[in-house]
Amino acid sequence: MIQTVSIVGGGPAGLIAAETLATAGVAVTLYDQMPSAGRKLLMAGRGGLNLTHAEPLPDLLSRYGTARSWLEPTIAGFPPEALIAWCNGLGQPTFTGSSRRVFPVAMKASPLLRAWLRRLDALGVQIRVRHRWTGWDAEGCLCFDTPGGTLRDRPDATILALGGASWPRLGSDAGWTAHLPGLVNPFQPANCGFVADWSPHFRDRFAGRPLKRLAIRFGQDIVRGEAMITGSGLEGGVIYALSSRLRDTIQADGHATIAVDLRPDLSTAELADRLGRPRRGQSLANTLRKQAGLTPEAIGLVHQALHSGAKPDDLAALIKALPVRLVAPAPIARAISSAGGVRANVLDPALMLRNRPGVFVAGEMLDWEAPTGGYLLQACFSTGVAAANGALAWLA
Repeated sequence: MIQTVSIVGGGPAGLIAAETLATAGVAVTLYDQMPSAGRKLLMAGRGGLNLTHAEPLPDLLSRYGTARSWLEPTIAGFPPEALIAWCNGLGQPTFTGSSRRVFPVAMKASPLLRAWLRRLDALGVQIRVRHRWTGWDAEGCLCFDTPGGTLRDRPDATILALGGASWPRLGSDAGWTAHLPGLVNPFQPANCGFVADWSPHFRDRFAGRPLKRLAIRFGQDIVRGEAMITGSGLEGGVIYALSSRLRDTIQADGHATIAVDLRPDLSTAELADRLGRPRRGQSLANTLRKQAGLTPEAIGLVHQALHSGAKPDDLAALIKALPVRLVAPAPIARAISSAGGVRANVLDPALMLRNRPGVFVAGEMLDWEAPTGGYLLQACFSTGVAAANGALAWLA
């Protein structure tokens, strides 16, 4: 007798779980509330689809912070090499960039997703879209709202891969939390922008403009990269890398102040030497542009700091450690990912809910977070495979 597994959620975790189960001979039905599966994967592909990271496994595992202790066996069970081999097996070769980030050669998600869906179809996976999960009924059946009415399903096992709370318009709206009461830590934005105390003049002039070649220090952490000025604050890779610490500090203290190095390629002494040359009647803006080599956006930040009370007598020191006060994370709907979710202590090592035998959980709906750089997709794939293998062991 063929065993059945239903998967709720058509993101990377749900799709790889479906493939793992169907390859083992299980009859799989995958439900997704959106009109098509893989929508958040396609969104990730707009930036090149950073699948994973090629750094040594101990270094990669350290990116998961406090979740490492329970994620380690899961990621070790389906590590970056396995994900790369899987992608190559779909006819989508990969390459490793200078930063050790791994991408498909096509630099898009759509060719990979099309090949993946063809493989799932060949394996007999049934994908039903526009099916919104509404919990379980009194008999333990999965219930769905569909265009044709209510659907009930009673599989031999279930995998929930419903996503977190970021990008709700792509399906990750966290509406499922109502059906798992007492099992979920509240969601918070991760890899997100932050609200800053911009003056109206600075906001109106520079919103939407980039800040390039920065280094940002927060505590002992220093991150180099780029940022984007928004109407409310800052976002971008250099900010995302610090987002968990910034978020937690703001929760504890009400604000977090970062030190922005606008010329990380110059020492303070070199910068002071340049700024010490005669101005010859130049304005401060022209001095900063010509002698310090600052962009208009960086000059705007210097003026913003001076107007906020920074001392003008040591411009070099200010440029090398310009304070920016952050007062709140940007809304979770704009975050790249989310922290929070189903707690590890309500799961067994196979990612099965302790209070619901036969129900497994995978992907971003679990309580973990990681920076960008391939770590997010890696954990989604790894937990999807682990949940599927857990379901196979439980069915056996």
